[in-house]
Amino acid sequence: MTDFSQAPHLTLLPAVDVAGGKAVRLTQGKAGTEQSFGSPVDAALDWTRQGAEWIHLVDLDAAFGRGENRGAIKKVIKAVKGDAQIELSGGIRDDRSLEAALETGAKRINLGTAALENPEWTAHVIAEYGDQIAVGLDVRGTTLAARGWTQDSGDLWEVLDRLEEAGCSRYVVTDVTKDGMLNGPNVALLQQIAERTDRPIVASGGVSSLDDIAALRELVPIGIEGAIVGKALYAGSFTLAAALDVAGK
Repeated sequence: MTDFSQAPHLTLLPAVDVAGGKAVRLTQGKAGTEQSFGSPVDAALDWTRQGAEWIHLVDLDAAFGRGENRGAIKKVIKAVKGDAQIELSGGIRDDRSLEAALETGAKRINLGTAALENPEWTAHVIAEYGDQIAVGLDVRGTTLAARGWTQDSGDLWEVLDRLEEAGCSRYVVTDVTKDGMLNGPNVALLQQIAERTDRPIVASGGVSSLDDIAALRELVPIGIEGAIVGKALYAGSFTLAAALDVAGK
């Protein structure tokens, strides 16, 4: 226990996924599985009051190409400004959407589909914005998922090699099969990716218990910088305060 207490801390990012102006959670990222949790502003403020320093904010409608929640996103970021940083994701695929995302005041922008479908633009954006840009690697097995996880889009290792060459500063890695399932993170996948990059990795998908957070914290020395936590918090599996304690804040 003494050794663990001295381990480097794991950054936790409570998730606020927005659809139709409401905070929702999905199962395995599938449209139509939304479960509403009310106001995204209230959700974000709740997490910051409990000690969150980062929030993973997702515009699900933009990710699925069925609209956008720009007004709600701006309200969330304004509400938590000064208390938590925002990692923003969902539907950011070109200069216009990237500029709009940056104008919200988000600290970090997470690219998804664009990083798979538009390599030249992605390399340009990475070169221009550096640490402000992360790339989401949403994986089924070793196949990447795009378009709100509705389409397969390439081999994980080939895309990772390309992003490494482009100088990507950070990866957000999600095992799609585990997202919202509360059956534990894919530690083996995270270890495999960490072996292929010296860039920090944010883990996503499957965190269901404080033991899962402890297991991810043990991976910090190999490059697992943080973990996105969603459904387990909304379901009351543990409190964010307890999770932050285990994560070493």
